Amino acid sequence: TRVVMRWGKTAGPPTLRPLRIGRIILSLLCLLAAAAAYSDLQFGDFTYTTDGTSVTITGYSGAGGAVHIPEIIDDKPVTGIEEFVFRYRDELISITIPDSVTNIENYAFYYCANLTSVIIGNSVTTIGNNAFDSCTSLTGTTIGSSVTTIESYAFYGTGLTRVTIPDRVTSIGESAFESCSSLTGVYCQSNAPGLGSNVFSDTPATIYYTLGTAGWTNPWGDRPTVLWNPVIQLDDGSFGVLAGEFGFNIAESVSGLVVVKACTNLIDGIWVPVETNSMNNSSVYFSDPDWGNHAARFYRLSMP
Repeated sequence: TRVVMRWGKTAGPPTLRPLRIGRIILSLLCLLAAAAAYSDLQFGDFTYTTDGTSVTITGYSGAGGAVHIPEIIDDKPVTGIEEFVFRYRDELISITIPDSVTNIENYAFYYCANLTSVIIGNSVTTIGNNAFDSCTSLTGTTIGSSVTTIESYAFYGTGLTRVTIPDRVTSIGESAFESCSSLTGVYCQSNAPGLGSNVFSDTPATIYYTLGTAGWTNPWGDRPTVLWNPVIQLDDGSFGVLAGEFGFNIAESVSGLVVVKACTNLIDGIWVPVETNSMNNSSVYFSDPDWGNHAARFYRLSMP
């Protein structure tokens, strides 16, 4: 019989060196610090998380009505609205999203049945999938000037009557405006964006595009397109002061809605809407009763 003797350490729990113990404690402290940084905190009616430099809204417990999302919390900019934050909140009437926010995540305002208006700040670059899906009372929205992507079903089934697509938008996702049965005008300031499928299905909209933009066809996204090109008439006798008011004719028969904006200082460049006109297949006369209250008054025509 062969007997083999083995020599070595006896069985039992391993002995940890002090250096390794120190590393484990440090790792645990880092994990606890990270968990604290991302745990939900409270600010008024909102819950939020922070990464130390910016804030993301994660919940809302208020009474609804007109809701203004804060721009600053804990001295940090509010940059994000998490998924599902406001879904099914029938008590919401209007939402103002500040310029600090850069992203509206998927389903953020899904099925807010009584939401009638939304102002999207000028730093938002992406409107997520289904963000305002089935907001059936949503008749008006202002899409911020930095938006580049409207992802799929973003405004599916809303009550929008018109929408203006800013000039930085490069893509509109699948069914983004599908089943918007009251949407009659889509005003595009950009080149023709890339389109997903069924973007305007079951939607009666006419697509208006501006002079100098590219990529447009007729139809586009299965909807008719029209060049939006209204003109202020300078030589037809209407331009100038008539009956104590400054005015002019706007000539162009198929441009849908035309907004006249005024500015008192071209250096500041603040243009204020004065009047919105529906062309209705004819020219429209505009007059400004307030023109005499300013040392200077400049005018331009704009999409709604």
